[in-house]
Formats: sequence, structure tokens, C-alpha cells
Amino acid sequence: MALHPLIKGLLPLLGLSLLGGCMQSMPLEAPAFLKGKQQEDGAEVMKAASAFSQPDTKAQSDILETLVARRSVLPESSQLAYVTDVALTSSNRAAEAQLKTAKLRAEAEDKNWLPTLGPTVSLTSLGDVVAGLVLDQVLFDHGRKKAERDYAAADVEVAAVSLSQDMNDRAYTALALYIKALRGQEKAALGNRALKQMNHFGDIVEGRVSGGVSNKGDLRMVQTKINTLRTMRDTASESTETALSELTAMTGTRFDLAPVSGVEVNGSVEALEVIKASAEAKRAVAQATVERAGQLPGLSATGTLANTGNSASLDLSTETGLGLGTGKRIQAIESTKETAKRQVEEAQEDSARSESRLRREIESLSRQEKEANTLARDGRQTYKLFEAQFRAGQRSVLEVVDVYEQSTYRALDGIDAKYDKILAQLQLARDMGLLANGDAI
Repeated sequence: MALHPLIKGLLPLLGLSLLGGCMQSMPLEAPAFLKGKQQEDGAEVMKAASAFSQPDTKAQSDILETLVARRSVLPESSQLAYVTDVALTSSNRAAEAQLKTAKLRAEAEDKNWLPTLGPTVSLTSLGDVVAGLVLDQVLFDHGRKKAERDYAAADVEVAAVSLSQDMNDRAYTALALYIKALRGQEKAALGNRALKQMNHFGDIVEGRVSGGVSNKGDLRMVQTKINTLRTMRDTASESTETALSELTAMTGTRFDLAPVSGVEVNGSVEALEVIKASAEAKRAVAQATVERAGQLPGLSATGTLANTGNSASLDLSTETGLGLGTGKRIQAIESTKETAKRQVEEAQEDSARSESRLRREIESLSRQEKEANTLARDGRQTYKLFEAQFRAGQRSVLEVVDVYEQSTYRALDGIDAKYDKILAQLQLARDMGLLANGDAI
């Protein structure tokens, strides 16, 4: 069976197309500054149907694998883990749609090395209509097509890291509200106990004033202390209700408050901000390669099947044309790669500084919590001693009130330090992407 002459001419062109695509798909080693930390030998990476899942038929992304491998530092079956699960389950974030869109773009670019086929219609000066089909295949483009695929893949990685950041931020927001409610509840409970005792002191002073033993200034001083404690108690109660109300609006769930303990963030992994900077650097390098290719002449093969005749040609062309400024434009584009490298290094420096600050803050808050609890315990013992001396007539009632008040405020300081420490630990885990399992996002 005889083949159409144009088809005969296009067969070698199709062969070159497939060869060109294979050559463009050959893996190239990434720049050293874009290589992330290697995973530890023997580390298990759970494969799940998550937003970070990848087709097995394609080269696996190190960044997506890293995100999937992240494990939450929140103890399983703990109240903190439950709050996080509810917050993530109820999420409906724009970052998820952005990741899906980026994946679709990457799939569209995955076969960009194949030839393109399109119709052409033109009207000649004689009024004749010329219609046909044009087959175009890039043979040599200075790596443009491969860079376009790399750009789309890096765009997926950037969107994936953004989603991980978004989910960890949401988890942290929910946990911070829960911690705020717990703090308010504990401070309100302490305030209630302190008010009960201070009201008892107020009754004693009022009786002594009525009996002429104490003056009204002593009574006014005690009442001022009582009012201050009452304001603190009411503020703490309102803080609890506000936090729970906001958490319910955020998740659609009403939570019961239960005591929680701190979390341990041992070791160090790359912060999400560093991973995102690496992905953005890969995308910037790919974009620079595309722009550089646009400044240089490329070779393509074109075949046309038309009603007026068939033709085939090899075309050498550029997007912008060559000129005296071409060299400088290429140098400017190449400098983008150095900029991307420095941005990664800057992100690494900022991340290291933030991690160091948070770890120091956690240590300081742990010390403050211990000191406050020790002072509160010593204050209670001193109060018991002063109370006994007051009953023996060796201490005034105001001395007893002052000691009790100081022990109460030291206990409040301990509560604040405890929950501030937990918040700092959660913030450190959030920055590292450790508030949720990667395969659960």
C-alpha cells in the first residue's frame, strides 16, 4: 500500500520527535545547593492517598517524599492530637485547590516534547482559501522544553509546601486557642480558691473594724485586693469562653477541656520555610533556563498538509531575535540562579536563628515555671506559719493577707510560664511541619 508523499516525509520527522523527547527527558543532576537533607537509612515512608501522593510511573520528588515522611510530635490519643485531627478534618483551604491546579499543569507539561498538530486557514490576495494541517516538532531548543517540565514540577512542590505550611498553621491556631482556654480555666479556678480565702480575711478585718481593733484603712486595703483578684478571675473565665467559642466556630466542634502536657521536639529537621525556598529556587532556575533559551536560536521541523500542496521545512528562529543586548540579557538571566541560591541560604539562616531562639525560650520558660512553682509552694508554707502566728497574736492580719496574696500571684506566674512553654514548643513544631502526619494532609 503506497503512502502519501507528505506522510513519507513526516515519518523521519516523527522519529526525530521521539528521539528529541527521550533526550530531553534524560535526568540531570540538580545543583548542590538545591539538594535537601538525605533521609536516614531505614526510615519508613508511609505511602498514602494524600495531597502529596505521586504517580509511581514518574520520577519521585524528594520534597514531596520529605513532606509525606513528616511525623507529628503530638502524642497519639492525646487531647492535643484530637484537637489537631478535628481542625485538619474540618479544613477547606485554598492551598489544597492550588496544589491540585499545579498538579494538573504539571501533567499538561509532562508531554510537551511531543509534536504539535494544528489547523491553518488563510485567504490569498486572489480570494482563494488555503486550509491545511501543520505538524511542528522542536528538535533543539537549548533545554527549553525540559525546563518547562521542571518548572511545572517545581510549581507542584511549592504548592505542596504551601499546603503543609497552611495545615500546620491551622493546627497551631486551633491548639493555641485550646491552650488559651486551658490557661483561663486554670487561672479562674485558682482565682476562685484565692477569693474564697480572701473573703474570709475580709470578714475577719471587718469584724476587727467593728470591734475597734483595726481601722477602716485596713478593710479598704483588703477589699482592694479582693476586687483585683475578682477582676483577674472574671477575665480568665471570659478568656476561656472566648477561646472555646472561637475554636468551635473554626472546627464546628465543642471541646471539653482536659489537662495537657508539653511536647518534645527532639532533633532537627529542615523547616518548611527552607524546603519552600528550595522549591522556589528550583522553579526560578527552570524559569531562567526557559528565558535563556528564548534568547538563543532554536531548530524545529515543520510539515504542512494543505489543499494547495504539501511541504516540509527546518526552521531556525528565536523569540526575541539576536541583538547587541542579547549577551547582557543572558547574563542577567543567569544571575537569577545565583539569586535563588542566596535566597535558600538566607532561609536556612533565618530558620536556624528562629529555632535557636525558640529552644532558648523553651528552656527559659521551663526554668521560670519551676521557680514560680517553688516560690508559690514556699509562699503557702510561709502563709501557714503566719496564720498560726496571727492566731497567737504575733502577726497582724494584713501581714497574713500579703503573704497569701504573693503566693497566689506566684502560682499564677507558674501557670502562665507552663502554657507559654507549651505554645513555644508547638510553634517550633509548626515551623518544622511536625504538628500533623504528612500522609494525613
